[in-house]
Amino acid sequence: MLHRILILLLIASQAVADNYPRNESIDIKKYIFRVELNDTTNRIAGQATIMLAVKNAIRDFELDLVQQQQDKGMTVSEVRLGSRQLIFSHRNNRLKILLPAEVSPGNEIVVSIRYTGIPRDGLIISKNKFGDRTFFGDNWPDRARNWLPAIDHPYDKAKVEFIVVAPPHYDVVANGTKVEQSFISSKQKLTHWREDVDIPTKVMVIGVARFAIQHAGTVNNIPVESWVYPQNKEAGFSDYQPAAKVLDFFNRVIGPYPYEKLANVQSTTIYGGMENASNIFYYENSVTGKGAVENLIAHEIAHQWFGNSASEKDWHHVWLSEGFATYFTHVYNEFTYGTDKLKEGLVADRATVIQYCSRSPASVIDTRITDYPKLLSPHVYQRAGWVLHMLRQEVGDEAFFAGIRNYYTRFRNANALTSDFRQVMEESSGKPLGTFFNQWLEEEKLPELSVQWSYSQAAKGVLLTIEQVPGRVFELSLEIALHTEKGEPVIHTVKINQKSTKITLPADLKPVKLELDPQVKLLFKGNLRN
Repeated sequence: MLHRILILLLIASQAVADNYPRNESIDIKKYIFRVELNDTTNRIAGQATIMLAVKNAIRDFELDLVQQQQDKGMTVSEVRLGSRQLIFSHRNNRLKILLPAEVSPGNEIVVSIRYTGIPRDGLIISKNKFGDRTFFGDNWPDRARNWLPAIDHPYDKAKVEFIVVAPPHYDVVANGTKVEQSFISSKQKLTHWREDVDIPTKVMVIGVARFAIQHAGTVNNIPVESWVYPQNKEAGFSDYQPAAKVLDFFNRVIGPYPYEKLANVQSTTIYGGMENASNIFYYENSVTGKGAVENLIAHEIAHQWFGNSASEKDWHHVWLSEGFATYFTHVYNEFTYGTDKLKEGLVADRATVIQYCSRSPASVIDTRITDYPKLLSPHVYQRAGWVLHMLRQEVGDEAFFAGIRNYYTRFRNANALTSDFRQVMEESSGKPLGTFFNQWLEEEKLPELSVQWSYSQAAKGVLLTIEQVPGRVFELSLEIALHTEKGEPVIHTVKINQKSTKITLPADLKPVKLELDPQVKLLFKGNLRN
């Protein structure tokens, strides 16, 4: 009964949505954004052509768009349905559009919006470290609304095209495939990119700068490109070179890469790396020529599957993006450089999580957070990555990787919640996982174990007393290695499911030391005493 109650509580907690005002009556099919940039001001001129399906009877619908206040924000000049001007209002950063009465369920309509303004955020217009002017989309989590009228939430994904008009000395990268580059005049060049796969607005971006561009390889007919500032092109081409082998690894382990290309782009934005669909932006100082960013590259490429293609349906489930990218970076290292590299990364992550949780305890799925950038913490990166590692121990390698592939296949180019992932892993493993998911994702604190041991010559064994210090009683499998002066250490697995556990481990010789979790399988804080 307790197991059933825990599962019901987990499902109930995951049904709580973030506070975004979803509109299930419409479905955005495609955005076409035409954006004009210049070197005189930071003002942009935009036109959004939005193709949407009307699913239920509605009189109006709303999009996100930050309105002008003081000198920044967007001003909408007109909204049209074909040749007809539509009535609209723009308040509280929401653009409400009134539809004609003849628009009925089952219709697919095309609405166009003209607007201008200086982006408050989202499109970062600045100078790079070499003093060159640059324009980079930086939308995560819900900052696309600063320069694009859209449903700025991953629940409604759509195809996208970017038509960028800019001075001719700029190169332009965006999602998908480049379908046109042409000169409008001696002062303007048009570049048109098209993404034919549904993606969330958080990863719909452009990058506009002076670039040196290299074709770095091809993986299963997917071109891999490096876009770096020309002043450091040799170092950049070298640093971004591992991308092709990373892409090849994930393509084989997880499933087919979901997009038309993979561009790795040096950028001037606020994040160290941003996993924009098919064109990843890395911080400008990622280029050093020392080959020091392979882990970052692996993390951002893993996001193409997890976060971009299989996207969280609710912001509070962002661990399905960040935790997956964190752990699959370790998996890449494991299969590329050996198991010790995996363990090294997990040990470092565990230290980070223990330190962070001690001062900021919270659950991995923390529905109390409404300021979404604050969701990014070790809880959804390193701790969530550890959850996947422990899940792998729980179900075994075969079921784990089969479940990962099945999860990606089922939710490719779609959205999922944690309950969806759990269901897939239960199907793949044949094991109920409600208790596992509840204790590792819903609990605020980590398990903390106080382990005291002594050796009994008479019993020929090590006497153990294991206490779970105040808080929830976790169900754990703890490995303990007995080191003696002769031979290899002997590893025992102790099952823990109560506050205090006493057990005797067989040992003919007195150990010189005990080691908790020698194979790095468990996330916990431990204190070992003799």
